[in-house]
Amino acid sequence: MIIDKYNQRVEKVNSLVCVGLDSDFEKIPERFKKLENPQFEFNKWIIDQTAEFAACYKPNIAFYEVRGDQGIKELKMTTEYLGENHPDIFTICDAKRADIGNTNNGYVEEFFDWFGFDAITLHPYLGKEALKPFLDRADKGSVILCRTSNAGAGELQDLLVDGKPVWQIVAEKVRDEWNYNHNCMLVVGATYPEEMKKLRNIMGKTAFLVPGIGAQGGDVKATVEAGMSEDKRGMIINSSRGIIFSEDPSAEVRKLRDEINKYRS
Repeated sequence: MIIDKYNQRVEKVNSLVCVGLDSDFEKIPERFKKLENPQFEFNKWIIDQTAEFAACYKPNIAFYEVRGDQGIKELKMTTEYLGENHPDIFTICDAKRADIGNTNNGYVEEFFDWFGFDAITLHPYLGKEALKPFLDRADKGSVILCRTSNAGAGELQDLLVDGKPVWQIVAEKVRDEWNYNHNCMLVVGATYPEEMKKLRNIMGKTAFLVPGIGAQGGDVKATVEAGMSEDKRGMIINSSRGIIFSEDPSAEVRKLRDEINKYRS
């Protein structure tokens, strides 16, 4: 199972930390902007600073697409650098895809085969039909948006259908119908620990990608206590801006790793 790769990395470095490579060109240090491939060089530096304590890397593709072919090239360079130097570290592309027909086949080949990501974030709004080309790839992970970390998440996700909120229905669909290749995970925001606790009870050991720590204000203690699975894993806890734009990324990722582990134990 693809989650085994992540779990093996967790055990190797004793970490649940995912470093979000949200390398906003406007925010990267000036010394990188002078180079031929600034986003890649910045990412390479971040990876070199943080790999010792990272279980996962997750670039959001928007920060690369906005720079056109140059940005896409530098994201590809980043995945190649990770594959060559840290092949055991799990990678997720935060792209929130899911469409119909041949469109999806293109996404599958792009993200899994060309970029080489281990997993991709997907939205469930179009149903299983749109997710199936991703779900069918048993060698790759499908990270389904469930209870997201943004303040407006409840506008749709809290709507009740037959007495259940939509986020719960999504989770039960994943558990009962979509996870036939044991390659599904859920996006569950750190900013909603009560819902996370309910989702852990629903989903068993299924891994949660957890945004919302750091700049969005999610509490580490509440998050770990609500979302950790019985085997002390089950969480891919992401921090982006709080690590990559700090004065000392190595110190920040280690600090987060240690804080998480304090509550894991």
